[in-house]
Amino acid sequence: MEQRISLVTLGVTDLTASREFYERLGWKRSMPELDGVVFFQAGGMIFGLFPHAELAKDATVPDTGMPGFRGVSLAYNTRSKDEVDTVMAEAETAGATIVKPAEEVFWGGYSGYFADPDGHLWEVAWNPGFPIAEDGSIRLPD
Repeated sequence: MEQRISLVTLGVTDLTASREFYERLGWKRSMPELDGVVFFQAGGMIFGLFPHAELAKDATVPDTGMPGFRGVSLAYNTRSKDEVDTVMAEAETAGATIVKPAEEVFWGGYSGYFADPDGHLWEVAWNPGFPIAEDGSIRLPD
């Protein structure tokens, strides 16, 4: 198996509300003619939204709802410390809940967390050790 992630899909309770939230963040939907699923091109990978119960059914696992911490967070890295505050404000304006305001962190960067309408956590971080290329890609140092 090659070392890569091709697609991240979030199970959501209200597909329309979740799509509208990400669109308020400025994301542009791909393949808008599809019903029942939402896709966004996110750099070299795809970000998807799919009804929670349908995602559980597709995976043949019980749909236990979405209470509490799920043990996963997504991350949006920024090119500067100031951009963290800008993105956090944009997320809040779009309807996110600020879970942890941005602050200096022990690893030498600056980060905070917001939750989307379904409680999926997003870390917004500036990490001086992870520079972002002009095309938006990020590479780990050798």
